[in-house]
Amino acid sequence: MSTPIFSTLGCRLNAYETEAMKELATRAGVKNAVIVNTCAVTAEAVRKAKQEIRKLRRQNPEATLIVTGCAAQTEPETFAAMPEVSRVIGNTEKMQAATWDRMTPDLIGQTERVVVDDIMSVTETAGHLIDGFGRHRAYVQVQNGCDHRCTFCIIPFGRGNSRSVPAGVVVDQIKRLVDKGFHEVVLTGIDLTSWGADLPGQPRLGDLVMRILRLVPDLLRLRISSIDSIEADDNLMQAIATEPRLMPHLHLSLQAGDDMILKRMKRRHLRDDAIAFCKEARRLRPDMVFGADIIAGFPTETEAMFENSLRLITDCDLTFLHVFPYSARQGTPAARMPAVNGSVIKDRAARLRAAGDAALDCHLVAQKGRTHRILMEQPRMGRTEQFTEVSFTTDQPVGEIVTARITGMDGQRLVA
Repeated sequence: MSTPIFSTLGCRLNAYETEAMKELATRAGVKNAVIVNTCAVTAEAVRKAKQEIRKLRRQNPEATLIVTGCAAQTEPETFAAMPEVSRVIGNTEKMQAATWDRMTPDLIGQTERVVVDDIMSVTETAGHLIDGFGRHRAYVQVQNGCDHRCTFCIIPFGRGNSRSVPAGVVVDQIKRLVDKGFHEVVLTGIDLTSWGADLPGQPRLGDLVMRILRLVPDLLRLRISSIDSIEADDNLMQAIATEPRLMPHLHLSLQAGDDMILKRMKRRHLRDDAIAFCKEARRLRPDMVFGADIIAGFPTETEAMFENSLRLITDCDLTFLHVFPYSARQGTPAARMPAVNGSVIKDRAARLRAAGDAALDCHLVAQKGRTHRILMEQPRMGRTEQFTEVSFTTDQPVGEIVTARITGMDGQRLVA
């Protein structure tokens, strides 16, 4: 093996950063290496990272195996103790060219085995090392880190405090992406609605969205990833109402639908806030659909509290549900709270998923006979403006937007 092998676990931002690492490693001339970019969002994510490391070591017994990402940042000692691991590098270090220069064959023996600095001391985000990846849509990192301290979440300790990429840098990158032929751009970050708080004048995410749409008129579709609805600003709501190039799909970080659980999670919204946001967003944009993250079995959650979360699917008219069975993360306040029985957590997660599947089915059925503009991700699969998957019976041009009439559904996909 000469070309490095990369394995990515976790979020879309990790996938973006893996592409950046590939470029850095290639420029540095890194060879015979396996790099695992880990996730730390749940204990299960860390378990999967260890499993992946062991598998890749068996497949590549002579390679230098490098572990990085959020789990490496939060638990460097855990991975350093694994005999399969050659090097552990932090989330800041993985985005620095100098790190990869030290991983070349002539210098690898001189490199420290663990290089993980204090992520909280980082004040700038190392974005924009690549201009998109994939053949269909491009992802632009505009923000990293998080200033909030939700009681269940380990991610701030893996990503550091919130920091933003200046608007001018973002706009310039998107212009380059459009020039390369990308029709859709997705803005990504760890806490996207906090974008701008650390920049001069403290602009908001809505300001960035409006600026992109104004200054990049040839961009056909702009999509924003997960947001905290309580932090949606006036310009973002205006963009939802007036900008057809802003896609009618928002993924919301809701986490629960019960006020007491939300307070114990240290969230910044209450149940009625989430419902009010969804109603207002859909009033402004009737074709808007919502995805959401919901945690099942948070400590102290009673059956009545869980029922409030379950009803949120109907009350907010959610379409795409991401369900997370609660998983205690060592070092977080929630890990010290009275736990819900594991079998109860599993059962509640299953009920949430079943309700989510039913909500998605309702959305799919409602699309029959409608015409959509679909961005093709594969020759016979694309996504509507609402991010719904569509299957085709004949090949379509990958990366292009095609107009098609929906004829039915196949499982959790539409058929055109």
